[in-house]
Amino acid sequence: MKRDLPPGARKGATKVELKVVQIGNSRGVRLPKAVLERYEIKDALVLEAREEGLLLRGKKDKRLTWEETYREAVREKEDWSDLDATTADGIEPGEKW
Repeated sequence: MKRDLPPGARKGATKVELKVVQIGNSRGVRLPKAVLERYEIKDALVLEAREEGLLLRGKKDKRLTWEETYREAVREKEDWSDLDATTADGIEPGEKW
């Protein structure tokens, strides 16, 4: 049976404690195999230092952050004036589709 979560992690959990270990003359963390497979991490990671903490992601992950998405929208001069009408036309709470 293939596991999606590292040992000790609960389904729906958003954090796993990793120990900092000696790796040669450096220190680092070892990522569980299940995490490497799930996020398709092969040979490199991107580390982003953010105000709320550190973010690790696969090198091939090209998704924009919310901040980058906002900047792109501003750069493209997107018109969001009809957003309220669009969301009002959405599925009502409790409605099934």
